Amino acid sequence: MSENNYNLNLPQTDFPMRGELPKREPQMLEQWYKDDLYQLIRKSRENRPLYILHDGPPYANGTIHLGHALNKILKDIIIKSKTIEGFDSPYVPGWDCHGLPIELKVESLVGKPGINIDASEFRKKCREYALEQVNLQRNDFKRLGVLGDWDNPYLTMDYKTEAEIIRTLGRLVKNGHMFKGHKPVYWCVDCKSALAEAEVEYRDKKSESIYVAFEAKDANSVVTKFGVTDTSIPTYAVIWTTTPWTIPGNRAISLHPELEYALVKVKLDNNQYFANEQYFILAKELVETVAEHCKFSSFEVVGTPVLGKDLELLTFVHPLFGHDVPFLLGEHVGLDAGTGLVHTAPDYGIEDFDVCKKYGIGLTNNINDDSEFKADVPKFAGLKIFDANVPVIKELAYAGRLVFKSSINHSYPHCWRHKTPVVFRATPQWFIGMDVAGLRNSVLNEIRNEVSWIPAWGESRIDNMVSGRPDWCISRQRTWGVPIPVFTHKETGELHPNTLDIIEKVAQLVEKDSIQAWWDASNEELLGKEDADKYTKAKDTLDVWFDSGSTSETVTKLRPEFKGHKANMYLEGSDQHRGWFMSSICIGAGVTGKAPYKEVLTHGFIVDGNGQKMSKSLGNVIVPQEVNEKYGADILRLWVAQTDYTTDIRVSDEILKRSVDQYRRIRNTTRFLLANLNGFDPAKHAVPFDQMLSVDRYIVSLANSYQTQIRENYNSYELHLIVKALMQFCSVDLGSFYLDTVKDRIYTLKEDSLARRSAQTAMYHVAEALVRWMAPILSFTSQEAWEQLPGERDKYVFTSYHYENLQPNDTELNDLSWKELLLVRDQANVALENLRKNKTIGSSLDAELTVYVSPKAPALAKALETLASEAKYVFLVSKLNVKALENAEGEELFKVEAKKFDAPKCNRCWHLDPSVGTHAEHEELCSRCVDNLEGEGETRHFA
Repeated sequence: MSENNYNLNLPQTDFPMRGELPKREPQMLEQWYKDDLYQLIRKSRENRPLYILHDGPPYANGTIHLGHALNKILKDIIIKSKTIEGFDSPYVPGWDCHGLPIELKVESLVGKPGINIDASEFRKKCREYALEQVNLQRNDFKRLGVLGDWDNPYLTMDYKTEAEIIRTLGRLVKNGHMFKGHKPVYWCVDCKSALAEAEVEYRDKKSESIYVAFEAKDANSVVTKFGVTDTSIPTYAVIWTTTPWTIPGNRAISLHPELEYALVKVKLDNNQYFANEQYFILAKELVETVAEHCKFSSFEVVGTPVLGKDLELLTFVHPLFGHDVPFLLGEHVGLDAGTGLVHTAPDYGIEDFDVCKKYGIGLTNNINDDSEFKADVPKFAGLKIFDANVPVIKELAYAGRLVFKSSINHSYPHCWRHKTPVVFRATPQWFIGMDVAGLRNSVLNEIRNEVSWIPAWGESRIDNMVSGRPDWCISRQRTWGVPIPVFTHKETGELHPNTLDIIEKVAQLVEKDSIQAWWDASNEELLGKEDADKYTKAKDTLDVWFDSGSTSETVTKLRPEFKGHKANMYLEGSDQHRGWFMSSICIGAGVTGKAPYKEVLTHGFIVDGNGQKMSKSLGNVIVPQEVNEKYGADILRLWVAQTDYTTDIRVSDEILKRSVDQYRRIRNTTRFLLANLNGFDPAKHAVPFDQMLSVDRYIVSLANSYQTQIRENYNSYELHLIVKALMQFCSVDLGSFYLDTVKDRIYTLKEDSLARRSAQTAMYHVAEALVRWMAPILSFTSQEAWEQLPGERDKYVFTSYHYENLQPNDTELNDLSWKELLLVRDQANVALENLRKNKTIGSSLDAELTVYVSPKAPALAKALETLASEAKYVFLVSKLNVKALENAEGEELFKVEAKKFDAPKCNRCWHLDPSVGTHAEHEELCSRCVDNLEGEGETRHFA
């Protein structure tokens, strides 16, 4: 509508333009925290049902990245949606504060503890550094619009929390789940510490690949097993390994009891040691594969293949050291690689350890804590293990036992912090036994029967992990961590009989003076004079996954706002099935027999627009701080919500720009609604539903249907469907239909006319609902809109509930009629667009429309009859005719014809009308506009 002197009701609003988000959001945040918004929300939900989304603690090291933003925004959306739904949903953010990354960072600043700095002072520096990182990350999270108790987060390094972690360990000890064992664990050469399974990631690695021959101690006793009588040639068992440095630790060779093994007569012309004929023992199914890999010149299976169980305890000779190496039987042996005979070094593999233990074969203990061969290891003393690979291969060649050598690229475990290869190493460690006191079965029962997994595949993922996981090594050889406060007898290695009392005593000291209290307390102080010299004080610290995994005991059980309730939801990335979800359910089941959560929701990882992992080297990293500065946090929040977060989530500048476009559509629709509510007071001006115009009743009824759908989507955490619904409602139902339909009434009718107030009432109801639908996702924008809505209300949208004053579907002019009307409108738009393309008309108001309705469409006919003269405003034409459709073809229900309407244009409402020019005082206006200006005004009041 053009501006003129004819007193149009043009919209006015203070709702700002879209480009001001980066500027306005920080200003809004300042006011939110000045008003203590989080506590206002808590007060508004006193005595309401609880919904607890427990925060998995990010590690307090470095600024947040896009993965952090994704995680925190998802949590915030769910918590806000639950709050608007009527729940008391407190959010207590937390941080993981102990562990190696902080320790290494502080080492780089002040030096190694015990060498450059006292251990006590070192722990103090770690605490200070962790707090700096918490403050840094906290500000970034707040900038995203994430509401929570940021002034009182939980930190695993809080004295009280450290004490409760120790008490949680005590409960596991009491329930019989902890033991000390000497068995292989993941060991990081750089960390010089044991690692948990969750601290290991798999990366490609180039390794030496060798086939090694172990000569039979008594060839005759071996070959006769295969029905062969010729014992004149050497006989060997052949193994394959990609870790040559473990050969000095070999104590046995493992066979599968039910696999068939063959005696193969072999010749290798290109190997001086095996140029003549000899017998190799290989798995029958792998003979040809090994022959190809090792380039046998000739080979022949002789005798009769034998089952592994019939070869048990046959003895061979270690290729370097000459000691006996027996054949053992193990179910872990397979045919996926190698020879079917598995090199077995009990210090360097879990299966190796288990099978050797079964046969009474002990450990070699030939590696020290610096990952060097000890002084008593012949040939390799003092060598770092990985440096020993080439020397071991050379020694095998000198000994004439190297069958073949090559290199391969394969997936290999690496330390998640150092990104360097890890090894299995047998060391004395503390474990939570998965098969001790029924823990594994208890965990599996909770996973299968008591927890809902979203997406559903999460259940099988963690079920498989728990079913196959080894005992949990919870001890670490580090300085910055919660201690394992136990004493073991110097002779028997048994725990002190008063261990539970000691743990509680230490917890009380730590609660007062931090974890340093354990290191400061003497044996005599904790045990008394009589036992002080008989027991050894543990030096190990707890795995940081124990810290975070115990938060069901240290946080949710104890924070007053949680009232001792179990968490409804844990929400983290899909890597946490083997991390926090795993450690939490193991501790929860170990302490209470129950999982600490009711639901677990996982999201994928951030990748770039091409699906590649983000990395600085590729130059494809997008950081949330820059997005906030460029677009605003609401754009980031919309991007999070619109994605299917259950898979890997793509992001790029182009994707973010598409989010900006979507945001503009939602925002502009909201702005239009608010602008046209200028001067509207719902207490005075709202029209009862049954007196509203049909199209207004329809849009309110439609909003009610959308609200039902959107609430269901929030409750099922299908956020992308909510964004889809918002876009559909704002762009199509409102933008392309309703708002165009009511512009004429809003702008041209008298301010207090029923038809205008009817439209404003509908827009008011829609806006009240829409702003609440938006609030969990577009938090800043929804609050801006909330402040512009007319009527009495709370200061913040976040303390409101869903708008309940939406009417059910209109029974007189039901959805079916409107669906048919909109189908007619779609066809009319096509006809009008054709006229525009032909330049017959400029706008749709230049046209006359005729709708032919078949007798087979009585609902449509009734709808058009009910709308009467209102119908032309639905179709946005200056004249609408409704006629009967005669001679309809097949199932044809209606037909539409459009043509140019031959009449002058009203300079006020832009409609073409024959009455224009018939009023001497207003020659440019139609009769309707003249009446609206000087008469009683139009009263379009239809049933």
